[in-house]
Amino acid sequence: MARVVVLDYGSGNLRSAERALQRVGADVEVTADHRAVLDADGLVVPGVGAYAACMEGLNSVRGARLIGQRLAGGRPVLGICVGMQILFGKGIEHGVETEGCGEWPGTVERLEAPVVPHMGWNTVRAPGGSRLFAGLDADTRFYFVHSYAVRKWELEESGTLKAPLVTWSAHGGDEFVAAVENGPLWATQFHPEKSGDAGAHLLENWLKSFN
Repeated sequence: MARVVVLDYGSGNLRSAERALQRVGADVEVTADHRAVLDADGLVVPGVGAYAACMEGLNSVRGARLIGQRLAGGRPVLGICVGMQILFGKGIEHGVETEGCGEWPGTVERLEAPVVPHMGWNTVRAPGGSRLFAGLDADTRFYFVHSYAVRKWELEESGTLKAPLVTWSAHGGDEFVAAVENGPLWATQFHPEKSGDAGAHLLENWLKSFN
């Protein structure tokens, strides 16, 4: 049974994430204990609300450092919603710029769509070879609720490193990053823990990636 920690830093749907992971067979602990975070087979970084508030909470438990330590050892990390957004370089909300974890270059900014927030079920465009979306049909829908997103992928390809797999979605004609698979670091803009059977299948795929 895979041991998963849901990082408790004061933000996110901690209990719904815990239940969703338990549903697919994980042994789950909700904590910010550093040893538990580093020893777990997988780490989930949830997040809801304002980017700046999430970063403040993350910094209070030295979360960026913990994420970096896990990734340096090739240990799986999954970011969800704002927990995905804070992995990028910066977020801009209401004219305020906040520095993120910087695992990927890029800016989280307000969606340019007629109706914001983007709330409800939507499809995604996953690239070939995706392990996160393996076994799911192209018309599978996931649950989104957000006003901000990464609208431009800025990481340049390198001849020495395998390029991340980037999944896209769109709302009101505005395209944005819906998921990323980058070695041990995976993330989704949507909420798999609120996406029913499709979300459960996706979380199972994440657990399978541990092996």
